[in-house]
Amino acid sequence: MAGILKKTQKFTEDVQVEMRRVTWPDRDQVRNATGVILVFVIILALIIGAMDSVFAAFVRFVVNTFGG
Repeated sequence: MAGILKKTQKFTEDVQVEMRRVTWPDRDQVRNATGVILVFVIILALIIGAMDSVFAAFVRFVVNTFGG
């Protein structure tokens, strides 16, 4: 049991040391990154939506032409 507690304490200390090394972004960096991600997601959603519409139209065409 003492070994587990010692390992847990060492892990906690290591995490604290690593967290002090982290360079956190400032508010402007977070805002800019969020904006870029939102624009990317919107563009990707539009592309996927367009592909879905084209595929659905193709399937309707095939079904209407060959499926009766």
